[in-house]
Amino acid sequence: MERWQSKFERLVDYELSESGVHALQLRELLGSEKAAEELLDMPLGYPQADGTPALRSKIARMYKGTTPEHIFVTNGSSEANFLAAWNLFEKGDEVVIMVPNYMQTWGLAKTWGLKVKPLKLREDLGWQFDPEDIKRLVTKKTKAIQVCNPDNPTGAVMAKEQRKALIDAAKDSGAWLLSDEVYQGAERVGPQTESLWGYHSKTLITNGLSKAYGLAGLRTGWLVGPPKKIEDIKQHHDYLTLTPAKLSDHLAQIALEPKKQEWIFARTRSILQKNYPVVRDWLEDHGSMFSHVPPTAGAICYVKYNLKINSWKLAERLRTEKSVMIVPGDHFGMDGYMRIGTGPPKDYLLAGLNRVDELLRELKAGKRK
Repeated sequence: MERWQSKFERLVDYELSESGVHALQLRELLGSEKAAEELLDMPLGYPQADGTPALRSKIARMYKGTTPEHIFVTNGSSEANFLAAWNLFEKGDEVVIMVPNYMQTWGLAKTWGLKVKPLKLREDLGWQFDPEDIKRLVTKKTKAIQVCNPDNPTGAVMAKEQRKALIDAAKDSGAWLLSDEVYQGAERVGPQTESLWGYHSKTLITNGLSKAYGLAGLRTGWLVGPPKKIEDIKQHHDYLTLTPAKLSDHLAQIALEPKKQEWIFARTRSILQKNYPVVRDWLEDHGSMFSHVPPTAGAICYVKYNLKINSWKLAERLRTEKSVMIVPGDHFGMDGYMRIGTGPPKDYLLAGLNRVDELLRELKAGKRK
């Protein structure tokens, strides 16, 4: 998915494969001339390799019982995911991974020769897993359990019963709990999703400023974990990007000021609450062609379609014939589904969906190329 998006997402008229809200402008984030002058006067030397104490302190306040020593700043949450996996995984290990999910950890586990056991989310349960499944899948041999909460691509937030079953399974087995929480703060409805931090001693949380904050270009992510494990993971980072970016560290501190963070999350919720009904109404206008479970969080809508075409072929025809990108269910191992981004400006979203309609009409008319 990432390779396909990286290759084509800037070459289409309508990019509906993104899972975050449309980006903030730098002047919006800075908010004042004084903040702009401070940025312009900043020397561009190497920053602190694990994130400045000021930034790590701001992140630590978001996780109960943590200090800056529990926090490690990375270049995006994808680097945080990679570092956690690189540190923990060894060939032959057994891991349980929630699916569908952002497939980075799944791909790394498969590439590195691990035994992967899928914990399947069920559409008939509102994209929750059956608690009995995790009891069956997780054993004393399980090295780690990896989840995404809120989930990508479904937009589901883990329910109370499932949270308890997950934490109990991790504690009983002694497995590491890896929780990708990058969509926390992008809730369309309901309260902010509670982190899984603080319930099991062997927990690593990844998060960042891309999805809920509209600041993907800063490439700021972080790991939260036990200080001893964080120190161990830092050694792996020395072989990768070495440090986060100096400007990104400074701008991330601004984004995580309590009042600014509150404003950013309110902006994100407003965008999602305005845009999801656009997609919902568009889907309903097509009758039995589409079905979906309304997403609780994330600028995404995971849609099941009733068409005789493979999801990858559908996505490729949309890209090449209509200059629109969506994410095919094949990228999550689920043909017959597609993920539509709900985060662009409303007029842009409507125009992109109109292009999708053009291809749907051709498919219904039996046109093939």
